[in-house]
Amino acid sequence: MSQPVTGMEHWTSKGDVRIFMWEKFVGAPSGKKGTILFVHGSSMASQPTFDLQVPGRDDSSVMDVFARAGYDCWCLDNEGYGRSSKHRDILCDISTGADDIAAAAAHIEATRKAGPLLVYGISSGALKAALFAQRNPGRVKRLALDAFVWTGEGSPTLEQRRKKLPEYRAAGNRRPIDRAFVHSIFTRDHPGTADEAVVDAFADAILSLDSSVPIGTYVDMCLHLPVVDPAKIDCPTIVMRGQYDGIAGFDDLVEFFKRLPNPDKQFAVMPGIAHASFQQKNYALVQHILAAFFAQPEPVYRGPPADH
Repeated sequence: MSQPVTGMEHWTSKGDVRIFMWEKFVGAPSGKKGTILFVHGSSMASQPTFDLQVPGRDDSSVMDVFARAGYDCWCLDNEGYGRSSKHRDILCDISTGADDIAAAAAHIEATRKAGPLLVYGISSGALKAALFAQRNPGRVKRLALDAFVWTGEGSPTLEQRRKKLPEYRAAGNRRPIDRAFVHSIFTRDHPGTADEAVVDAFADAILSLDSSVPIGTYVDMCLHLPVVDPAKIDCPTIVMRGQYDGIAGFDDLVEFFKRLPNPDKQFAVMPGIAHASFQQKNYALVQHILAAFFAQPEPVYRGPPADH
């Protein structure tokens, strides 16, 4: 029988903005193997992404999987998403999201005496996580960037998104989402990478929290890339790229990877995966790659600094 996983909600503040966080653990929240903070993408809040429960799909919740493995797992709703504050009429861009991570990390560090953190971000969440790591040397133990984009070069999804950007911006600082939009995430790159039942459950979970989401990350990813400097990210880093992902141009990511200064770095190509990794048919492969990276031992020997 699987170990029971406990879920606990937390709140912290960023000025007059309330940030919702969700924690999962087994037994007591000791984080004996480490403390993970998961960061969501542009079009959905955190619990649908990282704590999705799908009948008949074992280990659908990545938070449950890592909690049973001995980690203290956290996620947060960025400002404008899910249960976090939505009252400010702002773009809620990548920089704002990195500020949210800083507020959440401070809460985790104080509440659980944890740190540095293991941080995973997907899509625009990877950009937010990378910017947080860039701004806060020493606070990230290991950084996982999934469905990441650096300059945007070679990204067919962003090319198409730029064409719709005037329409999005004309509607204000938020854009509507619906069931058809959620399904399009799984058909735009390579149909067949996800099961319909999973996509339906994902859509149900997303739309139970939001009918619209902030436009800011779309604006940044279409107009303002790059927003992070790989040379300033000093922690061990893995770049995870789905085989069919239309956001993450392969050559773009390779150039980013070359510039990461820490020699403890990895580049993983995930076969059969498009964009939303944990909701794909090959989700167990994604979980395995991430688990191996987070559990990797520290080097016993460190030689002199090298160029790469």
